Amino acid sequence: MDITMTRIKSFFFRQLVISLAVLLAPCAMSAGQETLWELSEGLDGPESAFYDMESGFVFLSNVGNGGPEPQKNGFISKVTLQGQVSKLKWVEGLQDPKGLRSYQGTLWVSDVTRLVAVNIESGRLVDEVHIQGGTFLNDVAVGIDGTVYVSDMATSTIHQYKDGTQSVFDSGEHLEHPNGLLVVGQTLYVGGWGSGFNPNDFSTKVLGRFFSINLQTKKKTLITTNPTGHLDGIESDGRDGFIVTDWVNGKVFHITKTGSVSLLQQHQQGAADHAYITSTETLLLPHMLNNTLTAFKMGPFPN
Repeated sequence: MDITMTRIKSFFFRQLVISLAVLLAPCAMSAGQETLWELSEGLDGPESAFYDMESGFVFLSNVGNGGPEPQKNGFISKVTLQGQVSKLKWVEGLQDPKGLRSYQGTLWVSDVTRLVAVNIESGRLVDEVHIQGGTFLNDVAVGIDGTVYVSDMATSTIHQYKDGTQSVFDSGEHLEHPNGLLVVGQTLYVGGWGSGFNPNDFSTKVLGRFFSINLQTKKKTLITTNPTGHLDGIESDGRDGFIVTDWVNGKVFHITKTGSVSLLQQHQQGAADHAYITSTETLLLPHMLNNTLTAFKMGPFPN
């Protein structure tokens, strides 16, 4: 698929224009949820929040202000669980950083066509992997053996990398142009953007579904059988269920392991790749178009 960087960049501008053209509605939340804190100053297109349990910090990717030509104004912020910015531009010089996930002291970041590795202790880039065939790398997941998985939404591909070797884990329309990824044990959970993908505006004819893939057999199992949304972030709720976002429609869902879908929150367009801290039941939601990171205390999830 021939997708230029101009098309990729202009996607975010089109979505911004759309969001400003509609009537902006306030955030609607289910009962039992409380806003704990919100960050906005200095954030620039926050896309993915990740809580690194080992260091105790939250890392937040910021795609930057974009533009028709490749720029390197993307960065990663380092934030405390209390909502204080430890360092706004902890890592700089990235192009469009999105998905984040750590493994043994290394933070892996997707950055358009490459994976970059950051030493969490020093904040320095220690590796750079150019993904062959990558065009719009998005979310990152890491297996228990250290294999890094990264979705390419535009080409409907999931790439993998370990110990200097990269390859295609799986590819094809059956992946529904994957965005969100999460590994739990030997299972890869996937949030599909949708089917009938249009590379000119990233629209789809059919909404994406939430499904799992066995890492050994690569067998796909649908969790939601019906089209669900333009799915983005995926996190476990700690009770065999999942919290999943829909970027385009600004929704935060709770999805049970049997595929029951409940709406937890309704936001404006741009609800992106979140983090969820099970020990404190805290949702950390980046809102890409509003340049905010908000912490919510969540109530009981639907059964």
